[in-house]
Amino acid sequence: MRVVLSGGGTGGHIYPAVAIARQCEAENPGSTFLYIGGTRGLESKLVPQENIPFKSIDITGFRRKLSIDNLKTVMRFIQGVRKSKKMLKEFKPDVVIGTGGYVCGPVVYAATKLGIPSIIHEQNAIPGLTNKFLMRYVDTVAVSFEGLEKSFSGAKNVIYTGNPRATTVAQASRDRGFATLGVPMNSRVVLVVGGSRGAKAINKAMVDMAPMLEQLDDVHVVYVTGDTYFDETREAIRSSLGTMPNHLHVLPYVHNMPEVLACTSLIVNRAGASFLAEITSLGIPSILIPSPNVTNNHQEANARKLEGGGASLTMLEKDLTGKVLYEAIAGIMNDELGRKRMAEASRKLGKPDAAEVLVREIQRLAARR
Repeated sequence: MRVVLSGGGTGGHIYPAVAIARQCEAENPGSTFLYIGGTRGLESKLVPQENIPFKSIDITGFRRKLSIDNLKTVMRFIQGVRKSKKMLKEFKPDVVIGTGGYVCGPVVYAATKLGIPSIIHEQNAIPGLTNKFLMRYVDTVAVSFEGLEKSFSGAKNVIYTGNPRATTVAQASRDRGFATLGVPMNSRVVLVVGGSRGAKAINKAMVDMAPMLEQLDDVHVVYVTGDTYFDETREAIRSSLGTMPNHLHVLPYVHNMPEVLACTSLIVNRAGASFLAEITSLGIPSILIPSPNVTNNHQEANARKLEGGGASLTMLEKDLTGKVLYEAIAGIMNDELGRKRMAEASRKLGKPDAAEVLVREIQRLAARR
């Protein structure tokens, strides 16, 4: 099977596409792929590391206010469609799938104009502009959240699949997670992550909270700062405490996040859709701090979905302090029955077979050619 993948800008659009490729390989050995991404997005670095052939187009997103830049975006879109058609004719895919980000626009649109079966996958609780545009042209729209189907009422076919990244994480080794962190097996781990690049507000709260953590019995707190903030955050904590205690682990980045998640008892994180798919596939309770700097405030909508299901607490960044965060963590970790209820609620929201469901749809569309 020959599959073109497209998605970009952030890891939340890229990792689901990689998960789809891995599931295709598992079910259809000999499958071949082409990933078409943006020249400026994170995909230009991450995808080649996954040994997936990569080509790029130059495309930017629309500004929501009238701007001369939007005229340039229209021109880039037209050029992107032309270039995408050329790549698609050369590669001859059976299916084209877009996993989000504005780069999907010209790639998936080009596929529809060439009569190539196409799918878009919406990760967030509020659909993005690109997917709202593409839904009228593609063969199938796949959604991560149950109930989001109604947001694509104009589409030919809408299915609930969950997020394919959940399948990757569901298979992760818990023991390897403990080994990675260097903490005793079966320890209680609270993982604090500010997203792949880190988050200044969460860093500040973590520094302020550090002196309080010794009050948590038998808990290892792992804080992933992001490369940019690592040195200053570690030094601020060390300066505040005079040393780095055994129960606090400060890291710049975690390369095997699925395994670390597999050994986590509670996570504090942003509310990107792919990350939420990962934690629910493992049944991890969470405290979510949505980024206020995203389109349509979609991270808060994502977080509220989990909170409404009893799997999470939502904490807005404007209300975030070290004391407030510590109290929320302590409230969960000091109530093991309550934490287990949240874990079970999280697991019920998870869909660890998401990649399998999506690949079945890919196979169905490919068989029609």
